Amino acid sequence: MTGQTGTNRPTGRRSMFRQLSYVIGAVVAASGLAVMPAALTSAIYQEWADFRALVLASVITMAAGGIFWRYVGRRGSELTSREGFAIVGVSWFVISAFGALPYIISGAIPSYTDAFFETASGFTTTGSSILADPGALGHGLLMWRSLTQWVGGMGIIVLSIAILPLLGVGGVQLARAESPGPTPDRLTPRFSQTAKRLWLLYAAITVTQILLLTFGDMNLFQAIAHSFTTMSTGGFGTEASSMNNFTPYSQWVVIVFMLIAGSSFALLYRGLRRPKAFIESAEFRLYAVIAIAAIIIVVGGLIATGNGWSESTIRDGAFTSVSIITTTGFGTADFALWVSGLQVFIVGLMFLGGMAGSTAGGVKTFRIGTLANAAHADLRRLIHPRGVFVTRFGKKAVPEDIVESIQSFFLFYMFLFMTGTFLLAFIDSNSGTELDLVTTATAVASALGNIGPGLADVGPTSNFAGIPGVGKWLLSFLMITGRLEVFPVLLLFTPDLWRK
Repeated sequence: MTGQTGTNRPTGRRSMFRQLSYVIGAVVAASGLAVMPAALTSAIYQEWADFRALVLASVITMAAGGIFWRYVGRRGSELTSREGFAIVGVSWFVISAFGALPYIISGAIPSYTDAFFETASGFTTTGSSILADPGALGHGLLMWRSLTQWVGGMGIIVLSIAILPLLGVGGVQLARAESPGPTPDRLTPRFSQTAKRLWLLYAAITVTQILLLTFGDMNLFQAIAHSFTTMSTGGFGTEASSMNNFTPYSQWVVIVFMLIAGSSFALLYRGLRRPKAFIESAEFRLYAVIAIAAIIIVVGGLIATGNGWSESTIRDGAFTSVSIITTTGFGTADFALWVSGLQVFIVGLMFLGGMAGSTAGGVKTFRIGTLANAAHADLRRLIHPRGVFVTRFGKKAVPEDIVESIQSFFLFYMFLFMTGTFLLAFIDSNSGTELDLVTTATAVASALGNIGPGLADVGPTSNFAGIPGVGKWLLSFLMITGRLEVFPVLLLFTPDLWRK
């Protein structure tokens, strides 16, 4: 592997280390700069202790990132796929480590384990929290909490590609490793231009939601915070009751924008120019069918179990279904109190997710559809051994290598879910907490799918403070693994990634 051209160019592992340091340092510096809007918020509300903490955290993060970017790292040639996966996998752990500084320095979350968990939950748009009442935080820290989700939603690496073209490295390799879907969808030949257009669209839709929410019962700060965490499908709120205490108008606005956020942003960009693109997209049609079917089943189940036919029942059913499918995690009702059949259905929805190229987590609609069609093709082969059957999604044939990649992804995903559940249960039993199986399984499913709430002790009205410290580190690892679509993190543990 070749590093920077010249007579003293580094080679091999040293070259890879300097290339990683160069890009990761720039990304860390950019994440430090992202703290400044939160510091400005503290200044506006005259919360000077938080202001000083946020500024200090920003300076430390930018300085550390700048040192690695300018003095340790070195810009090399075009990134390889191997370097792209390594950079993205390492970056998300590093920025979560630095992103915890505002909570630590301010004293709002004195435990570094808890602060890292809260930050990783923010950047990965999971929405799980150790805070019983987020409203106890100052406005600046609440803004930082929301900003971690908004920045992490579209992707920190993608943002860096958009605003730091001076990196001069292969953006598509980074985007391929970070983008939520099988392959990054390009809108232009240069991915840096695609990243800019996606981020501008993301910001424009966020501003639209902010304006609509201010017409309801939210003040400007609440509207900004909830729009940031809706469009990122993150689910961090400003109140302990999530969305429950806001008016039906605000809740319906959030439902609509959660559905938008669960859609492919590349498709949204094309659809705004040519609305027929939505109908032509097989994945969008499947996404819409799943969302509508889930709403009908949940609302029907609530009515059948005595909740009555009312606007509030329909709204709670629609809100919960959309929130779980898009992995946003907001709540207007405690579904942990619903009948067991509906709870099982909700857990099933946790494994779906939105469209590829959205900010949603989970397995993704494209993978679900492809897996179902591949399974159907296998059944037909059993009946017709000599037949030739092609896996299709919509009218398009899915290449065999993509099918195999999706099958591998699902295998690893379920393996992580089962292994994570076992490990968390083991950790709990050896720490004296002994959380039940429902708590541990849904906590792991929530972390891996970037959803937020689970059931039982980690339900919609509870939090993750009761999870042991080692368990929080495990869940943080699973949150980052799920956000990066499994492979970039697992590849960090393979020797081939680091060989010359």
